[in-house]
Amino acid sequence: MPDELDPAHRNLVAADLFAGAGGLSEGLRAAGFDLVVSVDHDPDACATYRQNFPETEVVEGDLTQPAVHERLAAAARTRGTLDLLAGGPPCQAFSQMRNHDRLIDDPRNRLYREFVCLLDELRPRAMLLENVPGMNQLQGGVVRRQIEEDLSLRGDYIITSGVLDAGDFGTPQARERLVFIGLRADLGEPELPRGTGVVAALRLARRESAGRLYEVEGQAALLRTLQDPQDARAVTAHQALSDLLVPGPAYTGEPQTAFQKQVRRGSRAPQGHLPSRIREDTARRLDAIPPGGNIYDLPDDLLRRYLGDAKWGPAGNGKLLSRRHFYAYRRLHPDWLAWTANTKADFAYHYAAPRGLSMREAARIQGFPDRFQIITAPRGTPGQLSGGARHSIYRQVGNAVPPPLAIALGRAIAVQLRAAPGLPASMPLAASAAA
Repeated sequence: MPDELDPAHRNLVAADLFAGAGGLSEGLRAAGFDLVVSVDHDPDACATYRQNFPETEVVEGDLTQPAVHERLAAAARTRGTLDLLAGGPPCQAFSQMRNHDRLIDDPRNRLYREFVCLLDELRPRAMLLENVPGMNQLQGGVVRRQIEEDLSLRGDYIITSGVLDAGDFGTPQARERLVFIGLRADLGEPELPRGTGVVAALRLARRESAGRLYEVEGQAALLRTLQDPQDARAVTAHQALSDLLVPGPAYTGEPQTAFQKQVRRGSRAPQGHLPSRIREDTARRLDAIPPGGNIYDLPDDLLRRYLGDAKWGPAGNGKLLSRRHFYAYRRLHPDWLAWTANTKADFAYHYAAPRGLSMREAARIQGFPDRFQIITAPRGTPGQLSGGARHSIYRQVGNAVPPPLAIALGRAIAVQLRAAPGLPASMPLAASAAA
């Protein structure tokens, strides 16, 4: 095993747990990390990860199984001491915690417990854990403090945490994540990256101006950043998608914005750029909804449950659309950040055309470069989730960590590690997720 104080000019090394399709890994790679191993239980996500990270060992299976655990741990040690252990373990019992409960003791949180156990076993120089922002205020902050305590391993790691929005780091959507960064205690105190603050400014501008971009006092510079197509620090839906206006196997035109130039680097054609077909009812409603609007913009005659003879979905009261359809008829606004992407193909509709978004457009909203291919395992692969290939690719995209946010996190950690004793002082930083 190499001497920890003599890294011999090696690259920083990371392992990605619960990696999914690889959004976090894509950002870490762009920030200068070598991904030596990843693990996930979803065979479709593992297929996508192998396609985009051929140099990384992909461990497929349940990490709580001894064989999977041992294979992951062995691969993480192949390059000597691990620099970064990263991941976003699902924690099913967070919302049910009571103030006197111990988060790590709940059997439903076995994957979270596995992350902490591997942190203790592998003792990397740094750790990164991300999860949903709702954990931040659960039980008055008790859950967050318990996580910090668990990750500190009785003071061996110094932990900092906070809620970051991917839209403040060049992702064309507003998407919050709760992030925990830790450094081994002998390496100093970690710091979270700082974003632009444009998401909060845009919320204020929309509130103050009834939906129009407006130079609110004190926020003018941030909003100009958002409106500048050559400034990739803040990206609108139009700046992200305008070269994909016509669905199909070719770009609509040359890249027009800094974001488009970045994400198209290394790509000759947009993979997966065919949106799902929509019902006639949906097309009629979209024609009546303005960019940035939703179900509340529809006139009364279009609020009827069925507009024709075709019947679809749960009938409900059989007469009118219900409140849950608010999320089914949201149109993007070209001058705003996109609605937060989820795992459904109809999480949002295009701002200029009465259609849904293609997988490639959804991936753009998440900040993936176009060269990043989303695929599935062969049909019938054991462990494959139900729903079919099309559902799987949207699920993989929607569940991913936005690569631009991952780049910012990776860079912040890399800078702190390189400044620590026994690590190379100068290593190149990638320019973007498309680099």
